[in-house]
Amino acid sequence: MAYKITCKDAGIPTCPFEVTAETEDEAMKVASQHAQSAHNMKVTPELAAKVKSIIKTV
Repeated sequence: MAYKITCKDAGIPTCPFEVTAETEDEAMKVASQHAQSAHNMKVTPELAAKVKSIIKTV
């Protein structure tokens, strides 16, 4: 099973970013790096919880 996160699912409809990873932790790490570099977002525990809630298994 793989884990997928997209910016569209996170509420940023204009960003085409998506990550698919073997583990939830790996997907979260890549998404966190993207949020910081592409969107200048600070990844707070609240943001991390929101993103974890939208992870899809593929």
